[in-house]
Amino acid sequence: MTRIQEVSSDLPIGFSPELRAKALVEAIPYIQQFSGKVILVKMGGSALVDEELFSKFAQDIVLLASVGIQPVVVHGGGPQIGQHLKEIGKESTFIDGLRVTDAETLTAVREVLVHQVGKKIVETITAYGGSATALTGETGGLLTVIPKGKRFGFVGEVSNVNPDIISRLHQQGEVPVVSTIGQDTGGQAYNINADTAAGALAGALLAEKAIYLSDVPGLLIDKDDPTSIISSVQDKELHTMFEKGVISDGMIPKVESCIHALEKGAKAAHLLDGRVSHVLLLELFTDSGIGTMIKKGGEDV
Repeated sequence: MTRIQEVSSDLPIGFSPELRAKALVEAIPYIQQFSGKVILVKMGGSALVDEELFSKFAQDIVLLASVGIQPVVVHGGGPQIGQHLKEIGKESTFIDGLRVTDAETLTAVREVLVHQVGKKIVETITAYGGSATALTGETGGLLTVIPKGKRFGFVGEVSNVNPDIISRLHQQGEVPVVSTIGQDTGGQAYNINADTAAGALAGALLAEKAIYLSDVPGLLIDKDDPTSIISSVQDKELHTMFEKGVISDGMIPKVESCIHALEKGAKAAHLLDGRVSHVLLLELFTDSGIGTMIKKGGEDV
């Protein structure tokens, strides 16, 4: 088994041993709080295509697992799928932001998600000393779907989640890495939007946190102003934000997924900037946190 022996430090010059120790001490209550809890991370955006960010993400996951937290990784692969389809001469078509998936496209989606992206995530986690297992929504009946509609082809909506396989992997010390392909009750495979799948899984697993990594700092009051980030919000406030157009474009399925996760049992949802180095550690193990936290109405935020 290959292991990466040396991890370069990102700490600035002059970052003293005392400050390093202070950072570790600051993490103690959070490690105690989250130990034994499920933290689901939906990985997308730059974290999937930037090699340096990819490695740091894997390091974060290994650290979480090493201190007793139970991470679950759900990943997309939109850009990679688009590139693969282009290489085989297949044009991508989208309806309402969803990739229309015929039989040929479904084969390409499986090739990219399972045999490329999922495999790479598992190999990188393993290289940093962790232990991970790749699976799809078809594994152990994890994600059962119903068709989204004829015009979408083989695109499915999650109708049922069976989290038993996730629980068994956690008991074995494994990090589940989920490719978002599910199947209907007849065994037909379907492509599932990764944000949607993440929300369904987070709810079924009663996740302490459902974390979505993308290429924006969080939920923004003004989508063109990255400094207008909303640090915390209750789910009941989001409906008004939808109506006012504050939530639009690619943020819509992520926020809808957050709402679904909370409704089904997740404790909190977070929208984080996957372009930030070690963003998971900053959110989970520091006093300041980062990005946007969404909680159910009536709870402290």
